[in-house]
Amino acid sequence: MTHPIISDLNNRYTAKRYDASKRIPQADLDILYEAMRLSASSINSQPWKFIVIESDAAKQRFHDTFANKHQFNQPHAKAASHIILFAHNPHYTRENYAYVVDKGIADGRVQPENREQAFGSYVFADLNTDENGYNGSWTNSQTYIALGNTLHTLARLGIDSTTMEGIDRELIGEIFKEELDGYVCNIALAIGYHHADEDYNANLPKSRLAKEVVLTVL
Repeated sequence: MTHPIISDLNNRYTAKRYDASKRIPQADLDILYEAMRLSASSINSQPWKFIVIESDAAKQRFHDTFANKHQFNQPHAKAASHIILFAHNPHYTRENYAYVVDKGIADGRVQPENREQAFGSYVFADLNTDENGYNGSWTNSQTYIALGNTLHTLARLGIDSTTMEGIDRELIGEIFKEELDGYVCNIALAIGYHHADEDYNANLPKSRLAKEVVLTVL
C-alpha cells in the first residue's frame, strides 16, 4: 500500500541508540509541541503535563532517576536530543475541568450562558473516579492517546523515538517533584536521531501481526 500515512508508520521504529551529536531543530520542535497540545482526550479533559528535558542539567537529573533500576534505558538520558515526560493528573476534578470549559468559552466553542450545561460531560470522569477521588487509570489512558499522536508526528518529521515504560516512577516523582506538581509520570519518550553504527534495530524488517488476525469488519 502506498500512502504517506503508511510510509510514516512503516518507517517508525524504536531507536536503541542515539547520536549524541545531533539535536532536533527548533522549527521541528515547535511543530511537535503544537501537535502534542492538539492531542485528543476523553471529554477534552487534557489531564496531562508534558515536561521536556532539554538542558544538560535536566538530562543529568533524568539520568539520576535510573540509579536503582531500568539502567538499560539510562544511556538515552544524555544521548537523545530531548526527553519528554508524559504525566497525568491522578485526581482530576470538576475544578480542573472548569479550565477546559472556560477555554471553550474563550475560543467560541461554548456560549457563556451554556457554561453550566457544558459540565454535563464531566459525568465520564465521575464514572472513572473512586471514593477517594482517584481516577489515575482513566487520566493515564488519556496520556497514552497523546503519546500515540506524538509518535506519528515524530515519524512524519523524520525524528527517531524510544518509548520508555522502563523508568523509575518513584524517583522521577522525587527528582522532578516541583515540575510534576502532583502529577504522575509513568512513561517517558526519548527523541532524536539514531546512531548509524550502533542502533541494531534501525535496519531490521518491520514485524506486525496480519490484518486478518487483529481486524474484524462486521
